[in-house]
Amino acid sequence: MKEPGLDRRHRDRGAPKTGRIEGKRSDARNKNLPQPIPEFSPNATVGYMRKKTGKASLADIRKAAKNR
Repeated sequence: MKEPGLDRRHRDRGAPKTGRIEGKRSDARNKNLPQPIPEFSPNATVGYMRKKTGKASLADIRKAAKNR
């Protein structure tokens, strides 16, 4: 079953069924994201960007990077 808007991610369906959306792995590179974040190098990893901005989600990282 396809779930729209999850960007090739899925919801956690294991016990307990929390329905939490799986996040991007921290070793994913910026250049491989659907919408790369221009404030970071193409070879920067999601983990590095999370550490630099202090944010967890890609949307929050994008907002924090614009305000830097």
